[in-house]
Amino acid sequence: MRLWSLHPKYLDSKGLVAVWREGLLARAVLKGETRGYKNHPQLHRFKKQENPLLYLDNFLNNIYHEAESRGYNFNQKKIGPVTLKEQITVTQGQLQYELEHLRGKLKIRDTKKYQELTQIDLPLPNPLFYVIPGDVEPWEKLKDKK
Repeated sequence: MRLWSLHPKYLDSKGLVAVWREGLLARAVLKGETRGYKNHPQLHRFKKQENPLLYLDNFLNNIYHEAESRGYNFNQKKIGPVTLKEQITVTQGQLQYELEHLRGKLKIRDTKKYQELTQIDLPLPNPLFYVIPGDVEPWEKLKDKK
């Protein structure tokens, strides 16, 4: 499960569909409708909010709007309405880590999108998040441990 902190505009079509599907899975986990993924690290930042489902729905609405702008037909009825103005923090280090992770995926599956991302130094977050200084988030499972 990857609930990207990056703005969804950076995702290719496969990534956008995947984050929507995985976000819906995360929603089911938060609602207690699944057995698996209950302790998945990607859910940590949502679970520590007073109303995790509200924040996840906000996250998914941002995904929905990006998909809609590309002409995709995601079902917004699968998520709750959002009246949330609050944001969750994300560190600059986390955004940079995710940008590199996404570049690695796109280098193989979508070279045009990969080329676009090579021009980005400071990525924007999903609008649910606001950026603070810091390293990679402690909940992240790092792929390139040295």
